Amino acid sequence: MNKTLDDILAEFAPYIVEDRLIPASAGQTAPFPTDLDARIAEILQRRGVSCLYTHQGEVWEYVRGGRNTVVVTPTASGKTLCYNLPILHALLQDDKARALYLFPTKALSQDQQAELNVLVGGDTPLPVKVSTYDGDTPGSLRISARDLGRIIISNPDMLHDGILPNHPKWVKFFSHLKYVVIDEAHAYRGVFGSHVANVIRRLKRIAAFYGSKPCFILCSATIANPQEHAESLIGDAVALVDKNGAPRAEKRVILYNPPLVDPVQGVRRSVLTESQRWMLAFLKAGVKTILFAHSRVKTEVEASYVNNALKNIYTDNRRIRVEAYRGGLLPNERREIEKGLRDGSVQGVVSTNALELGIDIGGLDAAVVGGFPGSFNSFWQQTGRAGRRGGTSAAVFIASAAPLDQFIMRNPEWFFDKSVEEARIDPDNPYIFMDHMKCAAFEAPFDTFSKREDNFFGADTEDALALLEEEGVVRCAGQRWYWADRSFPAEGISLRSAMTENVVIIDVTNGRNAVIGEMDRPSAKELIFKNAVYIHRGRQYIVEDLNIAERKCLVREADVNYYTDGYVKTDIKVLTEDERFTYGEVGRETAYGGLGDVLVRTQAAKFKKIRFYTQENVGYGNIDLPEEEMHTRALALLFPTESAGGRILGYLDAMEAGSVLSSVGRLVKNIASVFLLCDSRDLGVAERVRDPHFGTPCLFIYDKYPGGTGLSEALAVRGEELFRALAAVVEGCPCESGCPSCVGPGENKAGTAQFLRVLSVGTI
Repeated sequence: MNKTLDDILAEFAPYIVEDRLIPASAGQTAPFPTDLDARIAEILQRRGVSCLYTHQGEVWEYVRGGRNTVVVTPTASGKTLCYNLPILHALLQDDKARALYLFPTKALSQDQQAELNVLVGGDTPLPVKVSTYDGDTPGSLRISARDLGRIIISNPDMLHDGILPNHPKWVKFFSHLKYVVIDEAHAYRGVFGSHVANVIRRLKRIAAFYGSKPCFILCSATIANPQEHAESLIGDAVALVDKNGAPRAEKRVILYNPPLVDPVQGVRRSVLTESQRWMLAFLKAGVKTILFAHSRVKTEVEASYVNNALKNIYTDNRRIRVEAYRGGLLPNERREIEKGLRDGSVQGVVSTNALELGIDIGGLDAAVVGGFPGSFNSFWQQTGRAGRRGGTSAAVFIASAAPLDQFIMRNPEWFFDKSVEEARIDPDNPYIFMDHMKCAAFEAPFDTFSKREDNFFGADTEDALALLEEEGVVRCAGQRWYWADRSFPAEGISLRSAMTENVVIIDVTNGRNAVIGEMDRPSAKELIFKNAVYIHRGRQYIVEDLNIAERKCLVREADVNYYTDGYVKTDIKVLTEDERFTYGEVGRETAYGGLGDVLVRTQAAKFKKIRFYTQENVGYGNIDLPEEEMHTRALALLFPTESAGGRILGYLDAMEAGSVLSSVGRLVKNIASVFLLCDSRDLGVAERVRDPHFGTPCLFIYDKYPGGTGLSEALAVRGEELFRALAAVVEGCPCESGCPSCVGPGENKAGTAQFLRVLSVGTI
């Protein structure tokens, strides 16, 4: 591929900031364990595997010794064999033993089922029944899976609301549960990870109820705190394996900054346009490519652009086929695309982060990342999707106008030297904790007399049960606590979002009435409102009606030359103020902080129509939908007149002050996520020129999840560091009067820079 790649790079050379070669490295191997079941060794040898990588051998030793283990190695390093090897061996030695495999997505579950089918169902099949048990499993197969499945492949969502609440049907399985695999453990972070940690608490409790204590095997991509994260996730000690023994193929990592189209305003050619150009260049050269876009709409739009450009272009006497892969696709559509990528009938895919995880999608040679994906961990996971089959691969990062993207372009060494983020969870978040206490009480009575329950939910178990008793959902009798409500608690708790309700999307063209997709309720209000354009696998639909109460959206096929984007307005009401912070020196305070509970109201009020290709606005419309409400935690940055920051704002009129606060809010949204090692989408920001509660100019930074996730608290104690970082970004930007890379085009750069300088040093 070298010559082809060099030719492609020559087309983009003037705007390539960095072309970094990550060299290949040889693997380190170890012999098969001497006590490995001969049947497994024979199957592996027939598949061309004559030895193990050293990390696989190390995991074998830990697991055979009964230790919980986490293995942390790059993509395509053979992590699957790390757990399949000891588990298949154990199941062959003990015909009653069972294992549970948990994957964060259904696609990964299907991938693992296919891998295991090859291992256990070859020429000399092994007596180990493998069953997938998730939302797509037909009812006719579920009883067989429960009763006969030796390895059950599932996901945390099904464990949460399908398996654990119905554990009496799983007596045989839980009584002999010996191993639990948690793959892609790095994906369980933030709110989702906090939920999953509580589901694991419930799993261990039910397993103990039936007399088993499973050993946990976790696999993760590279993160900064793998052992700590794994122990937080399962609530137990974990052995760490992090020395990769697998060989690594050569990779070229290219940093590309799109050309300026308006040097005065600092406007660059869009990521959408440049991503398309790169993908087309690779595909026309016969290079299988994945392009990562960062929203459902962008994914569909990019795929449509690329397919239109390839209409009359063929390679190997067949048309180049590109698919969009995102959340909301139906299961059969996901599997069709995955199969097409493996067998070569699909040469390119445009994806959200849904394909970031380790699904086997065949031999891709190029990955294009359109805009920074929110974390360094995600970036390296996405670029790792290319080059899994050996040979030289290419990974292209196309910078957007966002401040962090442009900072990377100005500091490529910092980018390559930057360590990956930590994965953080808070299993004891009171909202999440109490939800799962309800689920656990439903599953089995709590016995607080023996203190055995403290092993699962901690020392606060009895206090939490007392609160639930006040709520009327549990009752205490003889120091045992019983579920006392008619509800099914797991049904109302979503592990992945604040809302459990999904809206189904129904195509009513010519009376079809066919379900073509689904979407969570908050997203539906912003994306599939009445008269919105919904794009599904390249086809355009106009939304005829969105019925939130009935959770359905009716769409009709159409052919239009634009797509739609909703505008969301946010209103914040302060409920409580728990703590105050002072930034700056005593007598020279720059700002203040208030930490407390807030009510956040969001509403999609208007939408704009954006013409394909040119990106120009071609019209607007109103959205008539009820607002969403969320009770969460927030840090309010306050700038009263007695503070240095407040005095700067006092020199400006209301419009100029609003512009400065808006610019700072935009910067906070992008930069604070680096400080907190979270995704920028986990934080919300709203500015007020004069907040009615505090009576001063104010900038709210809030957690975008009910109850909060601790991000506001973490940021509150690092306010001064944040101010210095924001000032450095603005002052380091080469534009003259504001651009998308700093305060925004047309904004008050001079005023914002002065404001941030004062916040940083405390003087005017």
